Amino acid sequence: MLPGHDQSTYRLRMEWGPTGAEAVPADFAVVVDVLSFTTTLSVAIERGIEVFPFRWRDSRAAEHAMRHGATLAVGRFEALSRGDARHVSLSPASLAEVQGVERLVLPSPNGSTIAFALAESGAQVVGACLRNAGAVARWLAPKVAEGASVVVVPAGERWYDDTLRPAVEDLWGAGAVLAALDREAEAEASPEARTAMAAWHAAVLPFDLLHCAGGRELIEAGFVADVEIAAQHDVSEVVPVLVGESFRDATDLLPPGPRLRRVGG
Repeated sequence: MLPGHDQSTYRLRMEWGPTGAEAVPADFAVVVDVLSFTTTLSVAIERGIEVFPFRWRDSRAAEHAMRHGATLAVGRFEALSRGDARHVSLSPASLAEVQGVERLVLPSPNGSTIAFALAESGAQVVGACLRNAGAVARWLAPKVAEGASVVVVPAGERWYDDTLRPAVEDLWGAGAVLAALDREAEAEASPEARTAMAAWHAAVLPFDLLHCAGGRELIEAGFVADVEIAAQHDVSEVVPVLVGESFRDATDLLPPGPRLRRVGG
């Protein structure tokens, strides 16, 4: 790693995608994928569903669901092609109506890969979106006040050559968490983190999410409801925390013991 790239002199940090997640370690790591992994995650947790993120969307996902006694979420277009409302999909709108699901495997090559990479680094991983940005910030604020560091990782998307496409909606989501956390904890933020905050303050919701590239893509495919749900700000109090292989609401977990490692200062 080049000197300075780990943002270790700041308690609030921000870096993009899987590579950035590895480059900027911290005590707590917040994954943001507004369209739609962490938005879908927030809706599922609100409904009391334990969520098992999974890195692959193939036969391994079905085997993973069977192993955990969980329902497998299929892709949006797969559910649409089946024409069966009973199929749970990666669409947050579909999860908002689901009944009788207690455990869910949520395939997400991008968001899941980032979450598990961060967990393997020793960080406590949290899922955030626009819907629960304030709740995540309030949960993190006492930890930051005690000296913990936080990195917020906007997931971004992939171009056709598999390189990272920074997605503006994820920058807004990261900025929403960081701005709320900065107000709560008054911690010093890196220039990267402050840039995300500035982007968030400049965003106009729901208009900008409906008209940005990611929003237009989903709307043209018939998923306007997903974008509308993702554009809701601070409507949820859930704090999805990755424990082992699954995300659960922080309020359902026992208070954690001392875990601060003072990563990078």
